[in-house]
Amino acid sequence: MSKALSLDLRVRVLASVHAGATHREAAERFGVSAASVSRWRTREREQGDARPKALGGDRRSGRIEAHRDAVMAALGPDRDATIEEVRRDLVARGLSFGFGTIQRFFARHDITRKKRPRMPRSKIVPTSRSGAKRGSRGNSISTPSA
Repeated sequence: MSKALSLDLRVRVLASVHAGATHREAAERFGVSAASVSRWRTREREQGDARPKALGGDRRSGRIEAHRDAVMAALGPDRDATIEEVRRDLVARGLSFGFGTIQRFFARHDITRKKRPRMPRSKIVPTSRSGAKRGSRGNSISTPSA
């Protein structure tokens, strides 16, 4: 992950700009981009200093979390709707979210998409050969003989 340039560097670059250098001249002198100098200058004007914003983290889940009740209602009374069905229902309500956004919402709230309950392992019929390698194409039980 990237790391913000130091506040010391930002202060020196902006001091150079305040002393009369253009953004490009200051950028070339300190080895940064002219766009960075412009952004730092804007941040300095807006908040009083050129301190960097926080990096990383989830900055967008709050949008779907604000509509938690609508998402839960779109799941239906049995909570068995697929993600695409939930998306369509939300679009009908005027809310548009991506597939991955809804998927991450479900993961955060422990909502699973499995339709059938997990079945116990068969004690009568083996489901794979004991010597079968991982990733093999099939076995004598699952593959019909010719």
